Amino acid sequence: MAKPDCLFCKIVQKELPAEVVYEDDQILAIKDIDPAAPVHLLLIPKMHIASLNEIHNEHLELMGRLQMIASQLAKELGIAEKGYRLVNNCGSWGGQAIFHLHYHLLGGKEMGWPPE
Repeated sequence: MAKPDCLFCKIVQKELPAEVVYEDDQILAIKDIDPAAPVHLLLIPKMHIASLNEIHNEHLELMGRLQMIASQLAKELGIAEKGYRLVNNCGSWGGQAIFHLHYHLLGGKEMGWPPE
């Protein structure tokens, strides 16, 4: 169920614009408006889940699907062979700014560790 005050729920509901790269009945992938890499997508489950801390057994299929779609998109965008990063920020100390579970798919440049 969508939360009326959630930015990503509004994007999923098409109430706010976004550059959609992929969409199915469970997942939306959009271009990040402030990219940190040449390829920077946000993979957003359409179901509102506040953070990774909120997932349960009933979300196992969805979470697996997110991983598969990330891999598929990396291949389609030409970043799979050299490598990419799939990131989830959980909670305020983890850097989560929007409290709707999402992953950042980043690639197209060499990335160091620890993250910059």
